[in-house]
Amino acid sequence: MSRHDETRLRDQIVTLGKSLFDRGLTMGSSGNISLRLDDGGWLMTPTNACLGRLDPARISRLDGEGRWQDGDRPTKEHFLHMAMYAERPQSEAIVHLHSTHSVAVSCLPDIDPCDCIPPLTAYYVMRVGKLPLVPYHLPGDPELGDAVRGLAGQHSAVLLANHGPVVAGKSLEAAVYATEELEETAKLYLLLHGRNPRALTPEQVAELEARFPRD
Repeated sequence: MSRHDETRLRDQIVTLGKSLFDRGLTMGSSGNISLRLDDGGWLMTPTNACLGRLDPARISRLDGEGRWQDGDRPTKEHFLHMAMYAERPQSEAIVHLHSTHSVAVSCLPDIDPCDCIPPLTAYYVMRVGKLPLVPYHLPGDPELGDAVRGLAGQHSAVLLANHGPVVAGKSLEAAVYATEELEETAKLYLLLHGRNPRALTPEQVAELEARFPRD
């Protein structure tokens, strides 16, 4: 990958990270973003970094084995990203947020752990699909990576209990769009919770999945 191409990707992480932060989809130093590079390495947002104030030159660079090469030290949740990439070679980017409505859904006692949010809209099915719940782990616990790895091969997004979503996509833009769709659908689900909303039928979901594959 040329230096120009990597610079463009660093700038894209900064631009989309600020967009997520400015719209309240992440706060403080929460949330992290990564991108797969053509040489097998990764770009990843640093630990304790605010997505609204990223410096492209300080974004972490990891080699093909996930070892820190340069930039600031990567997010302490880098193992979540590595676990998803290990099971999803087709995915090029991952977004992990602590977005309010998605986290709220992850705290509900009566959600289906195999599919946390019903298929309320076509775009949710197209961009997210089934959303399994990963049991609660202490933040930074490496066993959380193992739990994510067990689901990532079948799902492009998972919801960490009492924590937030981890979403993979075929590009950073696609991963961000899917994360935004997940957050908006989580908001809809909370508004409709307990009111027996009409979800899409299994046949409608199957038609969408066949026509609009995610990655």
